[in-house]
Amino acid sequence: MSDKWLSCLRTADAESGYDLATKLSRMAIKYIQPIEEIINNLRPKYSENVDSLIASSQVIAVNFQTGRGCQ
Repeated sequence: MSDKWLSCLRTADAESGYDLATKLSRMAIKYIQPIEEIINNLRPKYSENVDSLIASSQVIAVNFQTGRGCQ
């Protein structure tokens, strides 16, 4: 992924910050596994696994905590 999509962590409000945290988490998966077919094949395995879903929400929460603003 070479496209620049993130210029700032600052958002207008908490809800926008949470949306950004979710996007950060999703983009991390794209960096780790860029082959969409593999991601799609794995999705049924983790989408019904409560531990995987909880882990995903924890990653989003950590990313939400990172939103400190631009330099």
